[in-house]
Amino acid sequence: MNVVIDLVILLGLMVLGVPVPFCFMAAVFYMMVTTGGFSPVFLVSTGFHQINSLAVLCVLFFILMGGIMSTTGIAARLVAVSDALFGRTKSGLGTVSVISSALFGAISGTCTAAVAAVGSIMIPRMVERGYPRGHATAIISAASVEGQLIPPSVPMILYAWVTWQSVAACFLSTVIPGLIMVVLYSFVNWCVVRKLPIKVLPPATVAEKTREFGVAVKKGFWALLLPVIVLGGIYGGVFTPTEAAGVASIYCIIVGFFIYRTMNLNMLKDSLITSVTTTGVIVLMVFFVMMLSKMYVMQNIPQKIVGALFGISENRYMILLLVNIVLLLLGMIMDDFSGTILAAALLFPVVTEIGIHPVHFAAIMGTNLGLGNKTPPTAPILYLSARVGNCPIERLIKPQLLFICTVSLPVMLLTTYFPPLSLTLPHLLMPKAVPEVPWFLAW
Repeated sequence: MNVVIDLVILLGLMVLGVPVPFCFMAAVFYMMVTTGGFSPVFLVSTGFHQINSLAVLCVLFFILMGGIMSTTGIAARLVAVSDALFGRTKSGLGTVSVISSALFGAISGTCTAAVAAVGSIMIPRMVERGYPRGHATAIISAASVEGQLIPPSVPMILYAWVTWQSVAACFLSTVIPGLIMVVLYSFVNWCVVRKLPIKVLPPATVAEKTREFGVAVKKGFWALLLPVIVLGGIYGGVFTPTEAAGVASIYCIIVGFFIYRTMNLNMLKDSLITSVTTTGVIVLMVFFVMMLSKMYVMQNIPQKIVGALFGISENRYMILLLVNIVLLLLGMIMDDFSGTILAAALLFPVVTEIGIHPVHFAAIMGTNLGLGNKTPPTAPILYLSARVGNCPIERLIKPQLLFICTVSLPVMLLTTYFPPLSLTLPHLLMPKAVPEVPWFLAW
């Protein structure tokens, strides 16, 4: 009963808008006061042991990189590359929005950065061409989840940090689900807009398209080179993820100051302050989450959760469905950072007990929390998109539900119940981290 009350306090404070680290701190203090038997020295050392990690720097540098990108016009150059390829078709701007969100997610690593950077550029353009504002905003909201799935992903870094998994393997686990979403979002958008009076630019010849694409690539070359440096360095064995994040941050500063010349010292100062503040919040949150997790473990809560789930059903697939429901509810009330940390601490022992590979669970969490972040009624990404797109929330919900039902939910279920979708790439590129051989590669 104490744990149930503790979780009610934790989630209730979040719903009321209390800063997330203080919500976890209140939950820790409640357990200490009501349960007893916990040494504050032991709990503090547990929390400190977890945050005494290079993953802190990895998170800091990737957040700094995303902040610099948002202020230096890199997002606009990525949009221009996508627009040169798909912008002259009826559904082209929607496709450009989806692909640009994926490209930006492959660099910034967060949903919120993709909404703010890509949405501010693409939503006005889509509305000007005849897209309904609700549909245009819904595309950005739906596709922003690519920031959690296309590596590098800050939520995957946090998951690996909390569960002591390989960051690179967790990155790879969400690549195939992310690419499937890109294709399906583009297809659903094509189905929706084909009967709408969309203004289309005059068709261009092959030579004109080639020239336009060449100009866009030339202008966006240094932006497109960034994911090559980060991911190529990590999987080529040149950098650790932390080193790659540091190199990428320095690269963004150099590009912003000396190549694109769209950055100044005040912008750099603001990005540094924002990244340090955000990282500080995450560190404080991890500190209290790990204390709370240790208290739950000492109270045998994971074993009791497993017992309760097996009491409902001993079917592994049914238990996975219940875990997905919990993740969905967490995603609906929390941002991607805090939801990932809490879900990893609470549910990781549960899924390992029923035989789910930790890297597979990383992909389940990435697709599911992303779905929760944009699912009404309390979805944080949904409301951020509404603000960025200047769209009333009631006009956004219906098209958003269409994308959820036709893309997000099927991909989440496919990722959950078909492990090779998330384990194949990690096995091929990192066999030491994921030694399991997917069944279709066993021969």
